[in-house]
Order: sequence, then C-alpha cells, then structure tokens
Amino acid sequence: MAKMFPELRSSSVITRYHGGEPILSKKDIPYEADCIFNAGVVKFNGRYVMAFRNDYQFDGVGAFGKCVIGLAFSQDGIHWDVQDKPFLTVEDLHDPDVTKVYDPRLIAIEGRCYLCFAVDTKHGLRGGIGVTDDFEHVEVLSLTVPDNRNMVLFPEKIDGKYVRLERPFPVYSRGGIDRFDILMSKSPDLVYWGESQLLMGVEDVPYANDKIGPGAPPVKTEAGWLTLFHTVDIDRTRGKNGWEERWQKRYCAGLMLLDLKDPSKIIGMYKEPLIAPETEYEVEGGFRTNVIFPGGMILEDDGTVKIYYGASDTVECMATARLEDLLGLLEGR
Repeated sequence: MAKMFPELRSSSVITRYHGGEPILSKKDIPYEADCIFNAGVVKFNGRYVMAFRNDYQFDGVGAFGKCVIGLAFSQDGIHWDVQDKPFLTVEDLHDPDVTKVYDPRLIAIEGRCYLCFAVDTKHGLRGGIGVTDDFEHVEVLSLTVPDNRNMVLFPEKIDGKYVRLERPFPVYSRGGIDRFDILMSKSPDLVYWGESQLLMGVEDVPYANDKIGPGAPPVKTEAGWLTLFHTVDIDRTRGKNGWEERWQKRYCAGLMLLDLKDPSKIIGMYKEPLIAPETEYEVEGGFRTNVIFPGGMILEDDGTVKIYYGASDTVECMATARLEDLLGLLEGR
C-alpha cells in the first residue's frame, strides 16, 4: 500500500497573491471558457506573456468537449490583457491525428519565444516544441513519440546543446499503474533529441507516492538552476473532491537546484512541498480539487521570484518569494 501524507503545508517563504485569489479565471476570457489553468509565463521584450490552457464544454461527468491555448499580456505580471481569440487550437496544427492541445510552457532563448505543449492524438500522448516571433503563428519544430509530455526547456544552451526536462508515461512497463518520473534529454537543434537519462524518480521525493514531473522552465541563478516540479500523492480513501465522481490525487509544487554546468546533477532538493493546496481556490469548488501545478517562474531584478500555478485545474494563481529564501530552503538538502 502506498504511503499516505495527510498533512502537507506550503513553505513559509511563499506569499500568495491576495491570499490565494486567482490572477486569471473564466470570467476574464472574452470567448467560451470553463477552466483556465496550467499556464506558461515568460518575460519577453519588456512585457509578460502568458499562454494558458482553457477547457470548456464540460460533459457533466469528467471530460470537456473542447480545449484550446489562450494568450494574454501584462505590464506587471499580475493584471492581464487576454487576447480576443485563442492562440493555439487543434486546427492550427493541421494534423488529423491530433485531437487536443493543452498545457503550454513558455521560454525565451536567444531572442525567440519557444512553446512547449502537449497533444492528445488518436495514437497516444505527445509533447511538442514550437517557436513564435509574433504571437500570431506557431511553427512546430518537433513532436515526441507517445507517451511523453510536461516538457520544459532550459533558457539557454548548456555545453552547446539545448536541454529539456520531460515526463514519459511508461504504464505498460511499470505494471499498468501511475509511476512517472522526470527525465532529461538534449538536442543540437530542438528537433532531434537524445542522450536521455533519469533525473529524479518518485522514490526520491519524500511527499510523493504516485508520480512527479517538470513544472516551470528552470531559472538560472549563481547557485544553480532553480527548478520547480510537480508531485502527486494518491489516497484511495479520498472521495468526490471536485466535479467528477471521484478524485483521489493531490498535486503539490516542489523545488530543487540543478548544477549549472551539468544539470543532470541535483545539488539541492527541498524535502517538503514548496506550495501545497490550502486556500479556497485550491481545495474547494474546482474541477479537481487539491491541485497545485506550477507552470511559470520569473526572477525579477530585485530578487523577487514570481511563481505561476494552476489551482484545482480551474483557475490560474500566483505566489511570490525572495530568491535568497528559496535558495535557503535548499541549503544542505
């Protein structure tokens, strides 16, 4: 039986925006929307850019009929101007095998803005990488083989190669159960990927018993690559917990530090959740309650770190912390 973790709390170094109120929800979207969450956020050419997931047309059981990626801009990273049409849809990909596009992550590399995203296809889940220069069109550079997603790129080449974190889905070889870990791959051109290796397993995280995966793209600091990840613990005694008949999982945000020259080396990991679901928007009333999913992290010039996360698969929220405090959590760990 999997170990249970009944009490998980956020670190005291974290401050939620307005006590946990969302910075973006369906009421802010000028087109059909139900759940706005799992956004990627980047600071690019002097403004903040957010690409968010929008699920809508709920079937009343456990699925949504439509899903698109929306786009918003901001001058302060808090108040957002949502564009009047979706940024990326299934139709934009021009691939008859693709049935859904979702979970965007944004990163700026050498003056261009890159988008990592997930797609459901008729033959499995795949992770995509695209690039945009105008936020009007996305050029898809690569798609993984099934089943892989939750990919994030490092903001610069390391030892001459692009690097990404990813979460494959080895269900068949893991006995038909969730047991997903974080892997790292490298590429000379963002198209062809290899040199894949395990970065961290579920067993390495004291408060996870189900799966882990990448969160926001890593941020470069003098101490190392500051890296968010998501964790999942499952408790079979949990009941409804949302719009579905049953939801037994809890998602938290974790924090680790990777070596600057060799990011395959974990040089620090906080042994407790950085952010655990606690506020009303995180534990009540959402589609899937008790969910924190980090998708964006920005280090400001004054040392403030903005962390963007989806809450309960329903709204997008933000928290802040001081860089020195986050690094302090990782000292000696």
